Amino acid sequence: MEKEKIYIIGAGLSGLIAALELEKSGFSPIILESSDRIGGRMKTDEVDGFLLDHGFQVLNTAYPEAKKYLDFQALNLKTFDPGAVIFEGKDSYIITDPMRNPLKIVGMAFSKVGTFLDKVKMFTLTQELKKKSNEAIFKEPSLPTHQYLKDYGFSDQIINNFFKPFFRGIFLEKHLNTPSRMFEFIFKMFALGQAAVPEKGMGEIPAMIRRQLSTTQLYFNSPVEKVEGKTIHLRNGETLEADRIIIAVQPDKVMKQLQGQFAPAHQVTNLYFSLHKSFFARPMIGLLPGDQLVNNIVFMDDVSKAYSTNGKALLSVSVLESDMGEKDLIKAVQAELEAISGIKGEYFKFVKAYTIPYALPSLEDLRYSIPMTECKITDHVYLAGDYLLNGSINAAMTSGRTAAEAVVHSYMPTY
Repeated sequence: MEKEKIYIIGAGLSGLIAALELEKSGFSPIILESSDRIGGRMKTDEVDGFLLDHGFQVLNTAYPEAKKYLDFQALNLKTFDPGAVIFEGKDSYIITDPMRNPLKIVGMAFSKVGTFLDKVKMFTLTQELKKKSNEAIFKEPSLPTHQYLKDYGFSDQIINNFFKPFFRGIFLEKHLNTPSRMFEFIFKMFALGQAAVPEKGMGEIPAMIRRQLSTTQLYFNSPVEKVEGKTIHLRNGETLEADRIIIAVQPDKVMKQLQGQFAPAHQVTNLYFSLHKSFFARPMIGLLPGDQLVNNIVFMDDVSKAYSTNGKALLSVSVLESDMGEKDLIKAVQAELEAISGIKGEYFKFVKAYTIPYALPSLEDLRYSIPMTECKITDHVYLAGDYLLNGSINAAMTSGRTAAEAVVHSYMPTY
């Protein structure tokens, strides 16, 4: 088995989990990564005394695959307070725990967000979904999430003030057209677990998986031009012959015959600003309902102090749709931040922006898992990636594991 040449294209979560599972079965895979480091979409930079994640991301502690592969204690997870700060013009109010324990919500704040009946519906939905298995959720017929919420009987008030801004930030699309299976899964995960970040940034998650690898070889700055049969053509003109190949990037990038098979991905722009101090003073997400440019904001150093070592507060701002240039976007965001905080826009000092064109796959048929046979596209080529299932950390890990299992299975003797 040592001699088998198994190549994995991409050192994101799916590729790293695939390598880990292959090692457990005695193989020594080789990962080809086009960039200079692991992590794929999950990276953390150090800039001017701040830790900057590439896009606002959280780990839900209820994800089954995360519990399997990660040591939450070693990551020193820092959790968000459940709920959200809702900004309406100059007014802001906090709703606590709308998914974890809706009937215990203090009435006043919730009444601005939704009705008493919404509170009861939220409680009922939480109880229903806790009893439903993840596999069962993904076998349900799917509606667009906005339609599902209306059909369930939620008021326009709570849909517009809470569900839309909260789930837009997760689905990275403005109109909640994402299939309701995904909504039910994420809602259940938030009801059971907590939103958290590793103390030193989301990049610690792939780093932890990499540390578990012992016989895998990693080659950085090795972009793959195309895969033909068992041959990998690198962009530098080199060719590699493989026994098995796991493509842990979107496969149309390396297999020309698959071009046009994927809907355009959801994108997000994540801007970071520094400020003298946080105006939240609590580890909570801030939501801006309505049609503002900004969808959600978080002071990352309120969640984990390690995100700032220079004494200043670090504000993460997520913008879903914008065709502005960077300078105009920064000014427009500063103006919106001034409107909700009363702090002059110029005091929000721009640190860095990340535009992530492929932030989440755009999928119609969402699934929780797939049989091994479905990630095999030829006798030698296998696929891994969240686009096969649903856009989540859990799905990225599941798909990496499934691809590795399929490769291991391909070496089993057939009688």
